[in-house]
Amino acid sequence: MPSSRPRVVVAMSGGVDSSVAAALLVEQGHDCVGVFMRHAAPALPAAAGPLPIVDSRPGHQGCCSAADALDARRVADRLGIPLYPLDLTADFDRIIADFAAEYGRGRTPNPCVRCNAWLKFGRLFEHADAIGASHVATGHYARLDRGPGTGLQLRRGLDADRDQSYVLFDIEPERLGRMLLPVGGLAKAAVRDRAAALGLVTADKPDSQEICFVPPGRHAELVAARLGGSRAGAIVDTTGRVLGRHDGIEHFTVGQRRGLGVATGAALHVVRIEADTGRVVVGPREAVPEEELVAAAVRWHAEPPAGPLACEVQCRAQREAAPAVVTPLPGGRFHARFTGGPEARPGPISPGQPAVVYRGDRLLGGGWIEG
Repeated sequence: MPSSRPRVVVAMSGGVDSSVAAALLVEQGHDCVGVFMRHAAPALPAAAGPLPIVDSRPGHQGCCSAADALDARRVADRLGIPLYPLDLTADFDRIIADFAAEYGRGRTPNPCVRCNAWLKFGRLFEHADAIGASHVATGHYARLDRGPGTGLQLRRGLDADRDQSYVLFDIEPERLGRMLLPVGGLAKAAVRDRAAALGLVTADKPDSQEICFVPPGRHAELVAARLGGSRAGAIVDTTGRVLGRHDGIEHFTVGQRRGLGVATGAALHVVRIEADTGRVVVGPREAVPEEELVAAAVRWHAEPPAGPLACEVQCRAQREAAPAVVTPLPGGRFHARFTGGPEARPGPISPGQPAVVYRGDRLLGGGWIEG
């Protein structure tokens, strides 16, 4: 007989957060079906050697390695739920292609946002529909809350240091009702304690870091391989004076200070990357853009503002949101002007990164920084 319990697809990465998310759902009486998203490692040209997916416990990188798959299997067995590998190689290739193309345009991509919108809360809904599951769950530190008269709201995770709502901004709003985020109301320490109490192999596993499909420090090689070569060019100051040469614009992001390869006796930061000329413009810290931005491809999770909106805007996953006034623009765009002093600004504004709009702990919407 079919189960009367609500069926949930749980994205199990082999990490402690998704492990505890699955455990909590089992405790709540859900019929859980675990899935592990597999993808193949991209490769560099033969002369450079293969580009493996790295998995090392002292500095655990990814969320899709063979070791992660084994950990997810052990957790699923411990919880008494099935776990199925889901081959999403073609979908990951779309993310990698976007990643490379963004660097080629002189932008700094965020593949985690793409993965969440396209795969975890995109393709996994197709899998959920195929097996009769009503919801998709992950181990993200964010919360869903139904406010009075406002519908479902996406909010920051209770643990401010672990909040991951920023990387969920681009999920289609109509999918929120089918999402479950079981650990969003817990602190990280409580999640690890729960995993230990349950005897889960992931209890002490380090958090994943960097990008899952390329080892740390080698993203530029991947980009060059994908784009048919590096985009080398000149390093110039803000007046256009040539200070040196670089091996490819994919090595740089706005605000970067280290690894510029030039020395002038003064601290220099990347101010601008010109993809059309291949120039990397550097200058003093005060020349780095921090005061305003324009974001495109905006997705709202609240009623779009009709005029200027006082709010907070976050421009990088590891930075705090800064006070701003957001003004809607034609074509699904918005302008954000930061209203605090230098100490309250969001840090360097990098085209290609998300600009996510908050009011308190509620995520109102967000878009991709154009400039």
